[in-house]
Amino acid sequence: MRTFFRQFMLCLLWLWLPVSHAADSGWLRAADNDHASARLRAQAQPDGEAKLLLDVALEKGWKTYWRSPGEGGIAPAIKWQTPLEMDWRWPVPQRFDVAGISTQGYHGDITFPITLRGKLPETLAGVLTLSTCSNVCILTDYPFTLDLTTPADTNFGYDFTRAMGTLPLKDGLTSQLNAGYSTGKLTVSATREAGWQKPELFIDTLADTDFGKPSYKVDGQTLTATLPVTDGWGETAPDLRGKTISVVLTDSGQAQESHVSVGEASVSESSLSLGWVLLMALAGGLILNVMPCVLPVLAMKLGSLVHAPSTSRRSVRQQFMASVAGIVTSFLALALMMTVLRLSNQALGWGIQFQNPWFITAMALVMVLFSASLLGLFEVRLSSGVSTFLATRGGNGLAGHFWQGAFATLLATPCTAPFLGTAVSVALVAPLPLLWGLFFAMGIGMSLPWLVIAAWPGLARHMPRPGRWMNMVRVILGLMMLGSALWLGSLLSVHIGQTPMLVLFAVVALALLLATLWRWGWRVAASCTLVAVVVIAVAFPLLHSGKKGIVQDRIDWQPLSEQAITAALADNKRVFVDVTADWCVTCKANKYNVLLRDDVQEALTASDVVALRGDWSRPSDTISQFLRARQSVAVPFNQIYGPGLVQGRVLPPLLSRDDVLQTLTDAKGE
Repeated sequence: MRTFFRQFMLCLLWLWLPVSHAADSGWLRAADNDHASARLRAQAQPDGEAKLLLDVALEKGWKTYWRSPGEGGIAPAIKWQTPLEMDWRWPVPQRFDVAGISTQGYHGDITFPITLRGKLPETLAGVLTLSTCSNVCILTDYPFTLDLTTPADTNFGYDFTRAMGTLPLKDGLTSQLNAGYSTGKLTVSATREAGWQKPELFIDTLADTDFGKPSYKVDGQTLTATLPVTDGWGETAPDLRGKTISVVLTDSGQAQESHVSVGEASVSESSLSLGWVLLMALAGGLILNVMPCVLPVLAMKLGSLVHAPSTSRRSVRQQFMASVAGIVTSFLALALMMTVLRLSNQALGWGIQFQNPWFITAMALVMVLFSASLLGLFEVRLSSGVSTFLATRGGNGLAGHFWQGAFATLLATPCTAPFLGTAVSVALVAPLPLLWGLFFAMGIGMSLPWLVIAAWPGLARHMPRPGRWMNMVRVILGLMMLGSALWLGSLLSVHIGQTPMLVLFAVVALALLLATLWRWGWRVAASCTLVAVVVIAVAFPLLHSGKKGIVQDRIDWQPLSEQAITAALADNKRVFVDVTADWCVTCKANKYNVLLRDDVQEALTASDVVALRGDWSRPSDTISQFLRARQSVAVPFNQIYGPGLVQGRVLPPLLSRDDVLQTLTDAKGE
């Protein structure tokens, strides 16, 4: 019996020894990370090399990373006890977008095939470092040893061949592949005879270079992928021309890895897009003249013509050219401000000066003074010396016409009318020379009506002859100016609160009433007071109506965030994004003309729709980063996501009912 027991223990020892130094590490786990496990297997080859398989098993919701993780994460790595030459091969990755960060990696079970070369020891020892992430990230070390003198299991050869099958091929997907670079943007174009279904592009990070999430455009057999490029600090983009990049391109289960030399961006494509953007800038600037933001200044210009009907053609031409100079100069000043902000890495945005309460207060005060002047409450009388200077040095006061144009430009910036929103978005992320060119084009577009009058001054002389009607025109223009001043003042509520704003309104109203009483007597003052009371009595209930009111918004708006979009998409829900601001006139038009319509309200309150709203009335780094990630710097901004629109679809600045409803239908993906 004792002999049998000794022989049995000897057999157990014989069986245990190979396991302790086998070519299989077994599944490795860590006490502080129960979401991932790893296994290494090795097999020596007759040519002196060794094949190695790294198996990683991840629980649902967890991921690890590709060799170029993207904007976050750490790629798996092995630190050998004895330095070895290692050829680590990487299967085709996937893209993960979480909280505005785009990463490249794997989830589920993944196997990496590795080849070891050089003088190999009989026992391989090292430490595997694996980064795994879900809502949090865990960096785990797995020590291991592998005995190359022990044969691998019988399935090793099959498993290694299968792992090699997950690697991208060297060719077979595209017939042509090119890369071009312009400042801050890499463009990769690929031609596939079978066309494109769901393409994905993954690119290896270069030294001091970060690539953002690509956007795709398919035109027949040609795919164009555009990636934003920055340096390692997210700032100035390096020059990639002449460098070679490694890209992995996938579509419909096929994958190809290629090395491409980066050249210049396509001149023909850039010229075509630039031409369209310039036209948009001109058209957008022209449309600003009919937006409510600019009406007060147009009223000032109209008033000047009414009071000077006998002005000579030369003088009219000078006055309107001075206004053109003021408009164009102001647009160039805006371009300078945007340039300084960009070079100092500050937030960019069209109309961001209206986020400043001091700017709003100054503009409102100026408009109240102009309104009071037009209503005849006071007159600014210059000294004889100043009047002579303006008459002899300024072409009958051309400086005033210049500042009228400048003032119109400042008041126009809350408006992102059709075409202008696209042009502004391109300008504020474009190279600096293009930014200046587009702002100049916007200025010319807004100046077109003034240029027409300057070219044909006779048009300005076809005004009615002076008469008593001019006093009525002055009153109308003054009221228009006062209404615009009240609108500007209402923007202060988000900065100082509604009660202080109402107190401020009351003080201004009392001052105007006293000025009216002093200038025109108690009868006119009483009439104005009665009209003001009637207007307030009618307007206040409409603007603050209850649930039965005509402006009731039934949508359950949630705060805007990248996490909210990701969570909604994970639940197979649709997402409607609305970035707005109190000072944005186009935003108000979208709200009352589209978003408050019954059918749109019904669509946005559906059970599978999540409505997210970002308010840019005040400075917000979160919203600024959200807009920049989508290459936009202006409001309104609307985007719709869903199972059928995973990448999201950006809507035009001026919404239409049909566009919103149709895009929501497309987002279902059914």
